[in-house]
Amino acid sequence: MMRIKKLGIVLLLIVFAATMVVGCGDKKAPEGSEEQTGEKFKVGFVYIGTPGDAGWTFTHDQGRQQMLEEIPEVETVALEAVPEGADAERSIEQLAQEGCNVIVANSFGYGDAMIEVAKKHPEIVFLHCSGLSTAENVSTFFGRIYQSRYLSGMVAGAMTESNKIGYAAAFPIPEVIRGINAFTLGVQAVNPDASVKVVWTNDWLDPTLEKQAAQSLINAGCDVLAQHADTPAVQQAAEEAGIYSIGYNSDMRSFAPNANLTGPVWNWGPYYIRAIKGAMDGTWKSESYWGGLEDGIVDLAPISDKVPADIVEKVEAKKQEMKESTWDVFAGPIYDQAGTLKVEEGQQMSDEDKLSLDWFVKGIDGSPKS
Repeated sequence: MMRIKKLGIVLLLIVFAATMVVGCGDKKAPEGSEEQTGEKFKVGFVYIGTPGDAGWTFTHDQGRQQMLEEIPEVETVALEAVPEGADAERSIEQLAQEGCNVIVANSFGYGDAMIEVAKKHPEIVFLHCSGLSTAENVSTFFGRIYQSRYLSGMVAGAMTESNKIGYAAAFPIPEVIRGINAFTLGVQAVNPDASVKVVWTNDWLDPTLEKQAAQSLINAGCDVLAQHADTPAVQQAAEEAGIYSIGYNSDMRSFAPNANLTGPVWNWGPYYIRAIKGAMDGTWKSESYWGGLEDGIVDLAPISDKVPADIVEKVEAKKQEMKESTWDVFAGPIYDQAGTLKVEEGQQMSDEDKLSLDWFVKGIDGSPKS
């Protein structure tokens, strides 16, 4: 009798288990889903530097991480310190062969390589930062960092005592020239007597060259240093010399806690989230994106408490005007170094002219050519 009861219980358990197996088998993963394919949506990044340098590549990698937090079904792969030229084309092609759905390149000099690889892979979306050329499957993207440059120039102009401000800059291309001009216009807005001296490093990322450029500016009597350079070397030179500095890319206060006053900063996360989501849901279209303060892609690092409150108020007021598009950095009158009127009062420079700038505004000591 006991054996019969035990046999009955075993049979019931077998039937129950079979029912559960059939039930589970009826639940299918959505067509093309990660669960069904076993693959995530893959995004590749080609970096000119390394994320650890606290500069340009650091900000892009922060944006990549922000995108991953927002879209967890994405996986990424990053190739670091890729030289411009033939190496870039090989690296971009490598990511294409690895099955990347989207490929991002974060340096101006990657443009030709990206266009060439994109021709061979029309199924892949390509995003080129600071580039000029688009295609059906290639977008360019950048931010109006010149807005933040202007604001940081206001701070620098208010804090100089020698009326000599130094600027260590990478290459004499429109992007960099535009930033130097905007910075100088900001300086002059609060201190018409101040000038900006420019020294070129002709390198995007070289702490030794950046430190040398900074030292030459200090030797020339500059008591505030700014930079379009990737590492904190300029900030550290200012800290060692006991003068002030304006950072770039990310908040560099920790590298020069006594010297650093503020700095233009990047926030690539919002763009990456928007672009990758569009590529995933099929709504992405090629574009030349150039966002500003209103999009949050550019901003100003916290301003040091060494800066007078009235200057901070002026900076915040001007920032708000730019966010609301009621005022533009390159609104006239603007004169070049020779004193020639380039933008008349009541007019403002077109985006096309901003993107092709190859001359310096009045008040700059240096040449727009290296």
